[in-house]
Amino acid sequence: MKSSSQARSAARLAAVQALYQFEMEQTPQARLLDEFHQHRLSGEADPEIDDAQLVKAEVAFFDDVVCGVIARRDEIDAALTEKLAQGWSIARLDRTMLQILRAGAWELMARADVPTGAAISEYVDVAHAFFDAREAKFVNGVLDGVAKTVRSGSKPASQEPSS
Repeated sequence: MKSSSQARSAARLAAVQALYQFEMEQTPQARLLDEFHQHRLSGEADPEIDDAQLVKAEVAFFDDVVCGVIARRDEIDAALTEKLAQGWSIARLDRTMLQILRAGAWELMARADVPTGAAISEYVDVAHAFFDAREAKFVNGVLDGVAKTVRSGSKPASQEPSS
C-alpha cells in the first residue's frame, strides 16, 4: 500500500511540474505527456539529484491529473478565485503555486475516490517541495475552502438526476 501511495505522490509532483511547463512553454498536451512518460516518470535517478531514490510515479494518475486540469482549467480557476482573499487574483499568484492549487482543486472536484484530507495533505506536501511553510499553509487554506464547496454533498441543479 505504501508504494502505491508513494507512486501517487510522485505522480502529483510530476503533474505540477508538467502543468507548469504547459503554462510557461505552451508545450502541446500530447508532446508534454510523451516527454514526461519517456524522461521523467521512469523512476530512474536524475544525475543532478544527489543520493535520491526516486519513486516511480503512477502514470495513469499523472495523466488523469494533467489532462483533467487542462480540460477544466476555467472551471478550476473560477473555484480558486472564489477562495482567494479580496484583492487577490489568479494572475497575481506565483506560477508554480497556481499549478499546485489547480491540481489540488481538480483532484477535489474530480476524484471522489481520494479522501479530502489526503488530497489536501498531498498538495501541501508538494508545496513544501517549492515553498516555505507560509505558502504551504496558504495551499491548505485555499484547498480546504474549495473542498468545502465541491465536496459538500450538494450538487448544482444542472447535475441533479432527471426524473
